[in-house]
Parts: sequence; structure tokens; C-alpha cells
Amino acid sequence: MTRRSPVKLRLVRRVVPWVAAVAALTAVPTASATPSGSAKPGRHQHFAVGPQYDTTHVYVAPGTEQAFVASWTSTFGGTTIGPVSTQVTPAPSRTLSELIVSPVGTLSVFDYTTPVPYPFGTERTGWLVTDLDQAVRAARADGAAVTVAPFTDPIGRDAVVQFPGGVNAQLYVHTTAPSYPAPASVPENRLYLPPDSVGAFLDSYLAFTQGRVVSDDRRADGAAIGLPGTTYRLIRLTSGFGATTVAVTDGHLPHPFGLETTGYGVPDLGATLERAKAAGATVLSGPVRAGGRESAVVRFPGGYVAEVHTDR
Repeated sequence: MTRRSPVKLRLVRRVVPWVAAVAALTAVPTASATPSGSAKPGRHQHFAVGPQYDTTHVYVAPGTEQAFVASWTSTFGGTTIGPVSTQVTPAPSRTLSELIVSPVGTLSVFDYTTPVPYPFGTERTGWLVTDLDQAVRAARADGAAVTVAPFTDPIGRDAVVQFPGGVNAQLYVHTTAPSYPAPASVPENRLYLPPDSVGAFLDSYLAFTQGRVVSDDRRADGAAIGLPGTTYRLIRLTSGFGATTVAVTDGHLPHPFGLETTGYGVPDLGATLERAKAAGATVLSGPVRAGGRESAVVRFPGGYVAEVHTDR
């Protein structure tokens, strides 16, 4: 793994922003969209800073943090900051935390040495926002529940919100602003929702993120989610917080679909999978071609499951 890049040197010289990356601890998709696919106008300001500051939260099995980091960086490249032993929850806890800044996205990795306080571990991502208190008020006004009220961490402040459909996201700010490079490809927050909750989710998520619907395919090829010969509804969203895909299904999903929280775009899927396998990862499903995309689902050391794809 690369240990001497300008990104790491800049962050290691300032421990505060480095640990700050660790504090971005819990998240999920945020949201709001009208049924027509456009955000409700003028409700509040834009809170997103940039997709490189929206970190996937990776909780690995105890004692596997280094194995996961080595496997990930061998597969995708990138720089790492950490690990550091710290507390990033309002209740007493301890975790080894490490930040990965990779070409396919930023990850906050947590290897807890104590039990994980609820509801941490249920969030999918951490979103850097311009103003935490205003963002929390806006999320609540847009139909999200504040499941963890704002709290102070070693390098900033955080809160956890839940959008309709049970999608959890951590919002955070840093005392000292971080500086990470933009990724070569923006990762996708991958959600699986039932028809009963997708409408409320879209209204809330798109309103908060000030996002929009890129596409809404009601007859997407089910082969992409392990169900060849069937169709499902696939919604693609975009906002300042990055990309989101929503699979609307009846929940009859074969393993491992639904376990992956994030999808990562690469230029050559075959070569990426070979590097992943050489680095200790396991291909759980695929590769499969569907809807103009070739994709696979991969489990990395420590248990993290990810979708990897090449769009053609």
C-alpha cells in the first residue's frame, strides 16, 4: 500500500484532520425527490461538500483491519491514514480506525476492540456537511428521523439520521477542514427497498440531498441482482453527495445481493477481480452482464462485501 503520497503526508502532519476522517462514522442514504424525479426547490441550502468526503463505513471482524486494508489497496490502489485507536461514538467504546483514500472512493474502516454501541454499524456512509446543526434540522424537516443527536468527537461533531425505508447516514463536520483528492470514479450507494417505502424514501432523500433522478427503469434485467429471467425496478440518483442506486424488489434476493452497501466503478472488471483474488478476496457472484454493465460481488478479508462494475 502507498504510504508516502502527498495526500497522506499532508494528513499525517496534522493529526486532527486525520482522526477526523475516523469520526465520520455512521451513515446511510439521505434523500428527497418528487415522484417526477426532481428535488423540491428552494427548501434549504445545499449541504454536500463533495463525494470524496462521503466515506463508506466498513466494520470489519475483530483483528482483521490490516488484512482488509492490504487487500483493498492491492486491488484498487490508494493511500491510507492510520490505524489509530480512538473513540468515535457518544457512548464509551474503542476502535482501531483507518482511512483509505482510493481511486474508487474513500472508506472509513473500523475494527472495534469493544462492543459496538447501537445504532453504530447500521450506517452505510458518513457525509461531510457544511453546517451540522442546519443539516440535522433540514433532514428532520425533509422526513428523516434523527436517531443519534449531535455529539462531539475528537475532531469535530456528528449526528446520525434515518431516511424512510430504514436508510441510515452519519452527518459530520471537522474542526479542521480535510482535503482529499476527488476519486477517479464516484462510488454508488446501493440500496434495496420494498415498493411500500420507496416513494417516501425518494421524497425525503432527494429533498435533503437536493438531488435528482437520473433514470427509473421499471423493467431492469434481474440478472444484475442474481435473478436472471426476471425484471425489477432500478432507480439511479445523483446529488452533491454522489451517486445512489435503488433496487426496488420483493425481497426474494439470492445471496449475496443486499449485503453490498457500495458499488465501485473500474475500467477493467476482469483485471480488478484477478487482483482482488490474489489479495485474499472472494468473488461471491458474477461476473454478469446486464443493462450495459458488467458486474460482480466481492467479499474482502474482514467480511466487507462490495459490488464492482464496468459500464460499457
